[in-house]
Amino acid sequence: MKGSAYTLIYAAALGTVCALVLTFAASFTAPYQQANREAEEAKNILVALNVPIPEKTPAKELLILRDEKVQEIKRGEVTTYVYSPGGANAKPEAVAIRFAGRGLWAPIKGYLAMDPGLTKIRGITFYEQEETPGLGGEIVKDWFRQTFIDLAIRGADGKPGIIIGTGEDAPNRVDGISGATMTCNKVQQMLNEAIKSIVKEK
Repeated sequence: MKGSAYTLIYAAALGTVCALVLTFAASFTAPYQQANREAEEAKNILVALNVPIPEKTPAKELLILRDEKVQEIKRGEVTTYVYSPGGANAKPEAVAIRFAGRGLWAPIKGYLAMDPGLTKIRGITFYEQEETPGLGGEIVKDWFRQTFIDLAIRGADGKPGIIIGTGEDAPNRVDGISGATMTCNKVQQMLNEAIKSIVKEK
């Protein structure tokens, strides 16, 4: 009986100590995790906008570069990230918006950049996704993202939206990923929602 009581007390004490250690560790690392998230967000915005980034740029300098070259501007209900190489008062070169939606397995999030006149795509990044590796997960690869560059954001009929998949040649269509039709359909849907939201505020 005494042995059982001792075991229970020991287990409770050990559990309490472990919980306190984990809580302290989480609190201690929280600022660093937040800083890493902000740096990753800044990097994705810069990459989508095709802002030149020196190799192995530290996280702090990524944030500085974003603040120097990119302005966050509200356009109606849409938050845009405007890239002006010459500074805030210079002519803008590209504008990016955030997009997000439900993927095949989990949320997909990223940034879509277009020219200032909102006619063509300048770049795209995906900073969160859990799609199937080798299939839907290929959306993050350079070869897929580069197919969007210079893609028109309107079809021949003038309606805003793009097409990801097979079909007749069109200024607003790119090939999808073989074996990842569902992921491509979901990406197409969320990108079109983002495009329509910014075109509406033009």
